[in-house]
Amino acid sequence: MSIAGILETTQYLTFKLDDEVFALDISKVREVLDFTTVTKVPRTPEFMRGVINLRGSVVPVVDLRLKFGMTKTEKTVNTCIIIVEVKVDDETTILGALADSVQEVMDLEPDHIEPAPKIGTKLRTDFITGMGKQNDRFVIILNIDKVFSTEELALVQEKQTESAG
Repeated sequence: MSIAGILETTQYLTFKLDDEVFALDISKVREVLDFTTVTKVPRTPEFMRGVINLRGSVVPVVDLRLKFGMTKTEKTVNTCIIIVEVKVDDETTILGALADSVQEVMDLEPDHIEPAPKIGTKLRTDFITGMGKQNDRFVIILNIDKVFSTEELALVQEKQTESAG
């Protein structure tokens, strides 16, 4: 059974957070950077680790582990920053997302993707596009546009503007 909206084979960038494998639609990924110095910005949510200078632009860096209720990302030789485009309310924001390691770019057929699990009404799962099956493992396919709320992104954009000015 495939998910409405995913009708063709799509390429995904897979990455690890803790022991879980997550995937992002490759069209949302601009590039992958080695972990670099992140400048902390005061009075931001804990999941916002700070900003980096990307070829002269101020790019906010978020810790997806913290966003998903895991422990803070620790720097290792594999830690990287995935530069993504997030679209909220017809506005595109460039974000850096910390990942423990990037795995690979993989093709997923629509019939290898199951709908996101429905876990009652208390837990939000709208940021999960679906569960991809790769060999014997599940890959959690994220809808990066829905991982952060409009309010959180507005805060990130506000801090980005302040840091640039």
